[in-house]
Amino acid sequence: MKRALPFIFILFCTVSINAQAIYEQFQSRKLNSTRDIKIQLPKNYDPESDLKYPVILVFDGDYLFEPVVGQVAFQTYFDKMPEAIVVGLVQGKQRFYDSFHDEVSGLPIEFGAKFFEFITLELMPYIDRNFNTSKFKVAVGHDLMANFMNSFLLKDEPLFKAYINLSPDFKGKMVENVSNRLKWLKEDVFYYMVTSDKDIAPIRSDIKNADQELQQLDNKALKYYFEDFKDDSHYTLVTGALSQALDKIFELYKPISDREFKEDILSYEGTLDQYISKRYQKIEDLFGVHKPISEEEFEKIVKAAEQRNDLASLEKIGKLANKQNPNTSYGTYYLALHAEKSGKTKRAKKLYESALDLESTDHINKDLILSKVEGLTIAVDDNVTDIED
Repeated sequence: MKRALPFIFILFCTVSINAQAIYEQFQSRKLNSTRDIKIQLPKNYDPESDLKYPVILVFDGDYLFEPVVGQVAFQTYFDKMPEAIVVGLVQGKQRFYDSFHDEVSGLPIEFGAKFFEFITLELMPYIDRNFNTSKFKVAVGHDLMANFMNSFLLKDEPLFKAYINLSPDFKGKMVENVSNRLKWLKEDVFYYMVTSDKDIAPIRSDIKNADQELQQLDNKALKYYFEDFKDDSHYTLVTGALSQALDKIFELYKPISDREFKEDILSYEGTLDQYISKRYQKIEDLFGVHKPISEEEFEKIVKAAEQRNDLASLEKIGKLANKQNPNTSYGTYYLALHAEKSGKTKRAKKLYESALDLESTDHINKDLILSKVEGLTIAVDDNVTDIED
């Protein structure tokens, strides 16, 4: 961990080897006080690694930190989102002052303005300096703190790329401010908002009105999601909302779905190596993390190429797989499959034999490759016509 600036120091730090949970007391000049923060690092976090991680800042970390950490752990286990650094702010009795706002504009003033500066000028820069963070930042807030965190949207360069509004208690003209900003933002932004039929009545009414206004926005950069739960209270909606919000925000990161396969991949105009490369490059550009193309994803793309009878794609997919994982067998296997389907039997046999010398994988093992070699050996021996380059 890099050295912190002089005005920031750690009075207490406990690290759990397995969970890599850090608890710190953070001295702030802006607030002229010390704040407790919780930091959850990815399970195998290595400060010396080049891997970068999105940051999720959780307001009301007293009670929201653990639910967020649990949901992140669940979704990363199933590869539904990238591993992330979760930072929780323990606010306690200071919450009232942290959320202090102008009654007309809804924007932070006085103590609230100082807390805003604490986040932008002290806390988030500290996290970026001391941990391997990507540019993708997520804010999570509940009722009053959800209203507060929307203020970050109004900066010339918003601090956060995603906003999870858990039953937000909008104040003054905050909805109008947010709507006007979201209408013109040019960079991708994710905005999630939730209420329930058993939410606090005035809050629910304002949220429903806000939804009607935000639904009218026509901005391709805006990814807007709204949910109206049933039978949840102002507090019990939190768990389900966190699950849904993270699921929607990181939709692109997930493995290829059946819908994407049928609607996007099979009808793609161009070779499928281009499709998968662009998809993964967008993941890196958006979330700031590098995600290698998995063998399962290569298998899906190969299946699509076969369904399209697209030999050009099949060959290029093999080359792409070999470029990414030259020591594994599946790239060479795909090239052999391309040669076989093209009628180049001798070349296919040589490529399958080459694949035997490479590392087996879950889908392409030595038994499968040997069966291909034996089949082509019989074909060559039987003088099957072989079209060579």
